[in-house]
Amino acid sequence: MRKSIQPERFPSPLRELAAKVRDSVRLDEADATLCFETPHVLHLGKLAGAVRRELHGNTTYFNINRHINPTNICVYTYNCKFCSFAALPGEAHAWQMSLEDVYRRAAEQGGNEVTEFHIVGGLHPDLSLDWYVEMLQGLKSRFPNVHLKAFTAIEIGFFAQREKISIEEVLRRLMAAGLGSLPGGGAEIFHPDVREVICDGKLDAREWIEVHRTAHRLGLHSNCTMLYGHVEKVPHKVDHLLQLRALQDETGGFNAFIPLAYHPENNYLGLLYHTTGLDDLRHIATARLVLDNIPHIKAYWVMVTPKLAQVALSFGADDFDGTVVEETIYHMAGAETLQQMPRAELTRVVRAAGFNPVERDTLYNPIVREHASA
Repeated sequence: MRKSIQPERFPSPLRELAAKVRDSVRLDEADATLCFETPHVLHLGKLAGAVRRELHGNTTYFNINRHINPTNICVYTYNCKFCSFAALPGEAHAWQMSLEDVYRRAAEQGGNEVTEFHIVGGLHPDLSLDWYVEMLQGLKSRFPNVHLKAFTAIEIGFFAQREKISIEEVLRRLMAAGLGSLPGGGAEIFHPDVREVICDGKLDAREWIEVHRTAHRLGLHSNCTMLYGHVEKVPHKVDHLLQLRALQDETGGFNAFIPLAYHPENNYLGLLYHTTGLDDLRHIATARLVLDNIPHIKAYWVMVTPKLAQVALSFGADDFDGTVVEETIYHMAGAETLQQMPRAELTRVVRAAGFNPVERDTLYNPIVREHASA
């Protein structure tokens, strides 16, 4: 029992929910709907904060990571109407790195003691699975101690389709080349009514789930995400979270959940509004309360700004992401945050929010450094 939670001190619509959270009773569909609809977001945050502190105490995790996007050329450029990253060959903003470009990009900003390369990109029509295998092998030979977190489920599914082999075979080949885990991108919203509007023709929910199920069965961990703030409704988000929770019950392979706010600039969806800070905090808190079997909830500072990410640490988030360096996807969608945050500044921001920063590796093992100046 979480004795710090006293349901009688909550607004009447939240008292039953508060009692469930106090008694560690799993929230159901109606509870999740209430989390998304209640106007009492501060009280919701208090519940989520209590769960977060029970799980992680005062600890806030971060890592020293690098984002690498080998290409933004993508066969789904016009299918994914929400995406500001993808391009067709020949467009002014299109790029394709060579393998040497990738290795050079990985080596830049040396001295920050990177522990993770986060690698995602477009679905390039001409790059074979062998090219990506060689890329991972080259990175692993040059940076043997760096964890390779690479390729969304959308990319894995595309590789399988392009090569006419199974998802399992794709993953086994990438693992043999050095793949350490999967990021959580591409989930968007699982419901087909939403996917038909924002990413028609893209890998569907069943296939996204199957990629992660297979990865977990092979021993890979992964993250999971949800894109919110566009055309989705509350039932769509509830369905999405419950499907993630069900897969985690089955496999236990998710490390963290990252709620991702839609950014409206430079895409084809035609929406003009941004999520509010209250929206973002609500999604953090709801995720912590509903996803009771996923250990970590991430406040992605690149997306929500460092200041709001500080607040999110009291609304259920326990991970601040990392130093990042040259984030591309969200900035092409209009994000105005910095593209990197030095280690010293990141730890300062976390401490200023009242939490204890702990560097981690990709799998959430703490890292202790003698000289932590990066």
